[in-house]
Amino acid sequence: MLRSLFSGISGLRAHQQMMDVTGNNIANVNTTGYKTSQAVFQDTLSQMVNAAGAPQTQAGGTNPAQVGLGVRLASISANFSQGAAQTTGKSSDMMIQGDGFFIVKSNGESLYTRAGSFSFDGNGSLTTPNGQIVQGWSANAAGVVNTAGAPGNIKLPIGISLAPTATTSFTLTGNLSYEANVGDFKVIPVPVIDANGASSVMNVTLTETVKGDPAIPTVPEWTMTLPDGSTQALSFPSGRPEDPAFPGVPLTTVSLGAAPNTYTIDVRDLTCYSGNTEARVSASDGSAAGILSSYTVSNTGQIVGVFSNGLKQTLGQLALANFNNVNGLEKIGDSMFRSTVNSGLAQVGAAGSAGLGLISSGMLEMSNVDLAQEFTNLVIAQRGFQANSRIITTSDEILQELVNLKR
Repeated sequence: MLRSLFSGISGLRAHQQMMDVTGNNIANVNTTGYKTSQAVFQDTLSQMVNAAGAPQTQAGGTNPAQVGLGVRLASISANFSQGAAQTTGKSSDMMIQGDGFFIVKSNGESLYTRAGSFSFDGNGSLTTPNGQIVQGWSANAAGVVNTAGAPGNIKLPIGISLAPTATTSFTLTGNLSYEANVGDFKVIPVPVIDANGASSVMNVTLTETVKGDPAIPTVPEWTMTLPDGSTQALSFPSGRPEDPAFPGVPLTTVSLGAAPNTYTIDVRDLTCYSGNTEARVSASDGSAAGILSSYTVSNTGQIVGVFSNGLKQTLGQLALANFNNVNGLEKIGDSMFRSTVNSGLAQVGAAGSAGLGLISSGMLEMSNVDLAQEFTNLVIAQRGFQANSRIITTSDEILQELVNLKR
């Protein structure tokens, strides 16, 4: 039989596989996180007709003469280039900008995906559409995440509450009038929260005790008084607060009150210049109890809970994985990949570290299929298939001529 007949058959088979790959790419043009594949051909063994000959004294060398025996599929390689972003507005939809894969658990096995269409189930676990649980690190009670530990199931603690924290410090700012008379005072209401989370208002009184006089070099002095009777004198030799007991030393904070209601008061922004007295409280700590009301996802994959008392606290962080050879990963369906002996071990870390990309919330990564290229590949595969069909037809005609010699 003619060798060209079998070469044509191998060409038909190879181009049929190329059609299969191209058709699958086009079918997944709108699949979230899909990475396009490409068929790569290589020739098969070649039959030796004449071997190479070495140059002689009286004759030159000869090159080998070989007849190829067809083509075969060398590989089907995936293109892991970045897909376009599609905005969904759903906080649990996530997209990796850069390298890396989300890690999910399926029946105890770690799988990897670029498709970030996630949602929280009835138990608060972050899951894929097929129920695989997304992996990451949970935060402790203080909102600290240890990314050095082994990843586990990401779970949103539905119904979690933050305990109240008592007010321990506040900041006073503004101006105390240089022209104020002795006995003039300013009452500043300070919002405070006790250890049980109850809110109240504490009045802090600032009273002029020594009047500044442009004609007489007198340093103005004010006294701060808390409701429990504790006081602190403030002098303003250059318009900024100092402790009268330590002249020349700027005063930044004072501690007043009896335990357990002791407060650290920041006074560095108080001034005593000409003008109106308009001192006020600009900040205070402490918070009431809060219930988790919503969440956001940062670009490093941190899930930050927003509580009803206005505070925010980290609840967990998604883990990402990367591989030395991403083309060594095995596709197993459902937009999932499995590691193989040639992909290397998963290198796990947080988004934005160790060469891993960042995470965008409210977006999905679309397929990176280029329809123009795929339709071109369809034409190439079709023409290649037709050409190899012609090889078989021509080989058959030659064989027919050989059979006709018997007639």
